[in-house]
Formats: sequence, C-alpha cells, structure tokens
Amino acid sequence: AAQAAPSAPAAASSPAVDGEVERKAALLLSVGEECVSEAELRSLVAKKPSFVLYDGFEPSGRMHIAQGVFKAMNVNKCTAAGGTFIFWVADWFALMNDKMGGDLDRIKLVGEYLIEVWTAAGMDMSRVQFKWAADEITKHAGRYWTLALDVARRFTVARVSKCCQIMGRKEGTLTAAQMLYPIMQCTDIFFLGANICQLGVDQRKVNMLAREYCDSAGIKLKPIILSHHMLYGLAQGQVKMSKSNKDSAIFMEDSAAEVARKLAQAYCPRSADGGAASGGGGAEEESMHLVQDDLKNPCLDYVKHIVFAPPGATFSAGGTCFRDYRAVHDAFVSGALSEADLKAGLTEAVNALVQPVREHFATNERAATILATITGWMAEPKELRASPLRRLQALPDGHGPAWAVFAPPPSLSPTAGAALDLLRCLRAAPEGWTRVLWLSDWSALSLNCVSGGKTTADDLKAICAAQDLLVGCLRA
Repeated sequence: AAQAAPSAPAAASSPAVDGEVERKAALLLSVGEECVSEAELRSLVAKKPSFVLYDGFEPSGRMHIAQGVFKAMNVNKCTAAGGTFIFWVADWFALMNDKMGGDLDRIKLVGEYLIEVWTAAGMDMSRVQFKWAADEITKHAGRYWTLALDVARRFTVARVSKCCQIMGRKEGTLTAAQMLYPIMQCTDIFFLGANICQLGVDQRKVNMLAREYCDSAGIKLKPIILSHHMLYGLAQGQVKMSKSNKDSAIFMEDSAAEVARKLAQAYCPRSADGGAASGGGGAEEESMHLVQDDLKNPCLDYVKHIVFAPPGATFSAGGTCFRDYRAVHDAFVSGALSEADLKAGLTEAVNALVQPVREHFATNERAATILATITGWMAEPKELRASPLRRLQALPDGHGPAWAVFAPPPSLSPTAGAALDLLRCLRAAPEGWTRVLWLSDWSALSLNCVSGGKTTADDLKAICAAQDLLVGCLRA
C-alpha cells in the first residue's frame, strides 16, 4: 500500500504567554506612570521570582496621603507580585538635605513615625524590610564608599547636578554636601541589590543615572525603573504636595473636619481653561509628570490614584456608584456630577482610608508620643534647630594630641625624596604626641591616581600596593 505523504510542518507558533508572569507584570505595571523598560520587567519576573524593589525616603516630618495610603497600596501590589520591598530609611540623606535641623536623633524618631503610619495604613509587612542608611553604611563602609567613589569618578559635576530636583533643590542653591546626594542615591541601588527602583517620577533622573553607570562600569543587568505618579497639591498650580504648606495635602492624622475643609477649598477645574496655572510649570512640571494632563485637577487626581488604587474599588458621589475612574472624569467634565458632590464623595472616601491611622495614633501610647514630639519639633522656628557638631574619631579616647602627616597621592614609582620628606615630617612631632600617617586610598581612587584595571577592585589593589611600597620605603 502506498504510504501517506508526510504532513506539511506546522506553522511556527508564537511563544506561549505565561499567565502567572503576565499577572505579576500587570500588577507591577499598575504601580508606575512609567517603566524603563517593560521588556526587562517581564524578563525579570519570569527568571527571578524573588526579585527586590526599593524606595528611599527621608524622615522629614509628618506624612501626607501620597506617601502614606498611596505608597502602602503600591507596596502591597509589588509584594503580591512576588517582590521583596526594601525601604531605605535615608537618615544621612535627610541630614545632608538639612531636614529636622540636621539632628540624627530627631531624624531617626521621624523614621519610626513613618513605619507606624504605614503599619496602620494597611501595608503588608510580611515581605517588607526597613534598612537605616546610617547603620548599614557604617557596618559596610568599605563596600559602600568604594562603590560611591566609583560612581562619582564616572560622571562630571554637570551631569550629577542635573539630578538636583530629587532633593527639591535648584542647581544654584546646592551645598557641597547636597552634591553627594545623587551620587549616594545611585550607590544605594547597587548596595541594596535592587532589581527595581520603585520611586516617584521626581526621582527618575537619578535612577537613569544608575542605568548610565551600568553602561560605564560594564554591568549587564540594569536596574528597572518603575516610577509612580506624583499627586498634585490641592492648591492651584501645585505640581506636587508640599509638607511645608499644610493645606497642600491631606496628612495621615488629619481630623475628619480638617479633611473636609481642605478638600472643600481644593482647586477643582472642570475644563483645561478653568483657571490659569500659578506656580510650578515648565521644567519642574516636566520632571514631576510624564503623562499629559491639561486639566490638572487635584480632586480627580485623588480619585484616580488613591480611591481607585485598590483592585475592585468603587467611588460613590452624587447618588451614583462609579466603578472606574474614567466614568467619574467624564461625569464631572460634562457637568453631570457637580463639584460639591465630587468633593463630598471624595471626602467620605479619604476619611475612610485615613481613619485606621487616626485610631492608631489616638489609642497607641507610643505612637501618640512620637507624633506629639514631632509636631512640637515642626512648630519650632528653623533658626532654633541647631545641628549638633559631628566629627570623625579615628583614634581611641585618651590617646592625647595627634600629629597627622598626609602622604602624597600614591604612585607605582615612589621617590626617595618623597619618603625622606615624610620621615622628616613624622619626626617633627612633639614629645608624647601620637604620630599618624594618613594614607588616602579612597581619595586616590576618586582621582584615578593608579588606575587602568578592569574593575574598581583592581584599581584599589593597585593603590594599596603603591601605598605598601611607600610604607616599606619609610620603614627601610
């Protein structure tokens, strides 16, 4: 019998879509106004189920609703997708940015307050870690500062200063300490092993700096940037909330009456020409928002990003139960939903979200004490917030006066003359003084004194070898 002809090969089919990967990716993407990049995000979720996200925050005073409720909802989505979320409590960064008068003890207490708020607001802490910058950097100083110096030496001052808006500062007003801020924030990403930077859009520039660093340092897997939306301030023209202006935002312990008062007076245009913008705009607006929004209505912004943030949420206003944001927007813009009804519904929804936090600070004695202390500090005039003096203590207590001699930058060919000069300086110490020879290896790394290795570790080994050679000459 004749054999049947072989069947034609099946047409090439597209790769099967993994439903679980898509579910996790969709959850993560719902957090961000922008993702750089979606392809990298899907690849990460597929290949590394236990990925790490991070956000850093300065303990700088009371928490507003964007940092409280909005952040708690976003973190819960990220951890539900399988991620571990690291909060970097940026106490040293707050010091550099002159928050709480630069007092680290005050800054630390504010950090504890923020954790109290998030716990009460419903953040699932099972996959959340809090790490304090001062503690972690001190414990791992060698690794951290070596990485920070490598970041610093790969970028110009002009490039770093473009990231200045992450601190809420303009370029011309930066202090020397604040110039360290973007360098250290970029370092944090790699120090913490973060796969995803889940910060606000206002931090986008320094996160992009981290991706540029990967190109320069030959790091293949770049951190993914998942930037969440920045909520408008409640007043006209405010591109973001302000902690210094109490009426620009709902704060997490505001009373029900205070919430109602603030929302009743909030800017609420029905059309793009409903009022000329004042304040903000231009470059600041561009750095705060990536999605075009001609209306810039903070009340609708709250409805979209806070009320409808939880899956399956609804919004009731004017006798109607809305099941999605677009329906609320269209009803308000068309006039079917009045401003009074919109604000009344929003007031009810916001009060329901912050009520657990109010109750926590009213019934928990420790939380109440922390809040009262911070509120008192915030009421102090800035000129009375004296920053305590800090200095490096390199020698133990009781060592007496020190005679410090700074070695010249390392060289692979140290001269006899340089060694003799150092010896003369060391021998000139008065009787009974402790002689100290300071070998500036990290400064040498920053200045590329002995460089050319494939990695930063190679350059550091060369620097140490050059300094060992110099010390050997001195001993000889």
